[in-house]
Amino acid sequence: MPNVHSIWELVLHTAVWDRAVHRRIGGQTTQPKGKKNFPPVPKSSNAAKQAAWRKTVSWLTRAHADLISAVSALPEKRLRDRVPGKRYDFAFMLHGVLQHELYHAGQIAILKKAHRRASQ
Repeated sequence: MPNVHSIWELVLHTAVWDRAVHRRIGGQTTQPKGKKNFPPVPKSSNAAKQAAWRKTVSWLTRAHADLISAVSALPEKRLRDRVPGKRYDFAFMLHGVLQHELYHAGQIAILKKAHRRASQ
């Protein structure tokens, strides 16, 4: 499909935002932009692509697990505190990251379905 992000790009992007939200919970101000928002897919030979893909999935898995740990440790009273450098609170940000992940999961499902149809 032309002019759309690939599944790999969406997985990288989702990991970036899990890390960004985790950092914000820790008090950092961060706003991924450009290639830091949508990192390029690693250039690799066909033989190395599977290893690079596994590394990307592992990175997302770690980023998501770290985010879950940070949210689990976040005291409820901090949910109404303002996110560093933002005009919204932690509760709003956490709802946003959840919606963001669901949105991209839907995109990935559509891309997988389109790929299966194209392969038939």
